[in-house]
Amino acid sequence: MKKNRRLQDLRSVGLATLGDFARLKIRTVEELARQNPAALYRRLERLTGKKQDICVLDTLTAAIAQAKDPKLPPEKCNWWYWSRRRKGTAR
Repeated sequence: MKKNRRLQDLRSVGLATLGDFARLKIRTVEELARQNPAALYRRLERLTGKKQDICVLDTLTAAIAQAKDPKLPPEKCNWWYWSRRRKGTAR
């Protein structure tokens, strides 16, 4: 397991999410681990002046969960796991 994980190393984090992290001034996995997904989602909406797709919240939640726990089970690293949880349809 890598000790110095980068944001782009997190599963479910692609170019769009990296762009969101840049807008939010989050540069490291350690900074991300200290965040609240709902608060980041609202902040992103304020910064962009646009309503964000709710799946962005799920992606932020997946990324933050991984940032906090490098040994997170693989299924919890995917944004769709968090989408199902949010919808109450988690398996």
